[in-house]
Amino acid sequence: MMDRRSRIVAVAVIVVGLAAVAAFAYDSSQKGKIAEGVAVAGLDVGGMSAGEAEAALRRQLLAPRRHPLTVTYQGRSWSLSADQLKVRVDVSRAVRRAVAAGQGGGLPGRLVREVTGGEVDDSIAADVEYSHPAINAFVRRIAADLDREPVDASVEPGANSLKVVAAKPGRKLRDNRLTSELERAVERGGGDAVAAVVHGTAPEVTAGELGSRYPSYLTLDRASFTLRLWKDLKPAETFTVAVGREGLETPEGLYAIEVMEENPVWHVPESAWAGALAGKTIQPGPEDPIKARWMGFYEGAGIHGTEEVESLGSAASHGCVRMSIADVKRLYDQVEVGTPIYVG
Repeated sequence: MMDRRSRIVAVAVIVVGLAAVAAFAYDSSQKGKIAEGVAVAGLDVGGMSAGEAEAALRRQLLAPRRHPLTVTYQGRSWSLSADQLKVRVDVSRAVRRAVAAGQGGGLPGRLVREVTGGEVDDSIAADVEYSHPAINAFVRRIAADLDREPVDASVEPGANSLKVVAAKPGRKLRDNRLTSELERAVERGGGDAVAAVVHGTAPEVTAGELGSRYPSYLTLDRASFTLRLWKDLKPAETFTVAVGREGLETPEGLYAIEVMEENPVWHVPESAWAGALAGKTIQPGPEDPIKARWMGFYEGAGIHGTEEVESLGSAASHGCVRMSIADVKRLYDQVEVGTPIYVG
């Protein structure tokens, strides 16, 4: 027969064995559950089974990311759908990590935590995956709609006027900033619109700078036989001239002085009106009707002096602009190759 001490030892062994079996059984029953204190992407999943946690996380993480990405700017909006964005959250992996977080410390540690009501302080991130090329293409599309090149100030000429057209500033989307904000919006979820931000871009030439770019400018009003000289876009002198007759009109349009000559040679055009002189070269002298100065601006058309001052104020030439010799010399000294001339 066992003595008293042996019986006590035997009972203790049995009790410990039963406790171990019970502890093992309890621990096994908790294998599929997540320890208290574990959170995934900010959601407390402690005490949940893996299936419960996965369902909760899908509601928490996937549903808000099914909203399209929306960008707004001054009443306009652009959208990128979740399908285009190819949003994916690896919920299963996050849940496996959450379950594993409570398995540390071995069986004794887990039992102590359960008995004492202890928690595992662990926050697990959920990996959000999406198409970066889709966001980049989305931002480029918005930039194409919003970006606007600046427009320099310009001159709008008329037959007897010069109108200064003011410059217009441009704008450019801050595309790197928008890309970063969209990426954060996807990772955050929720579907809130992102406001696009642009910055202004300045024109190279303003209205105040325009005059210095045009030290001289000419306008010709054929109807009133008036040639005007403008300096720094301001009226300077007015001349009475002759212009092309009917059928040989001085060509309308905007040109620039291409050739300047003193005492020019006349290269007679191959035209019916030239008669026997057609194609010839006439040196300065009595037979040369182009007197003193020549400022050519379009093919055979140009400005020159004439001795036929009685023709001034009429449509009398073969397409050129005739001036008195005194006037053409004075004008010649105030223009240069490249000076614009508008014929209206």
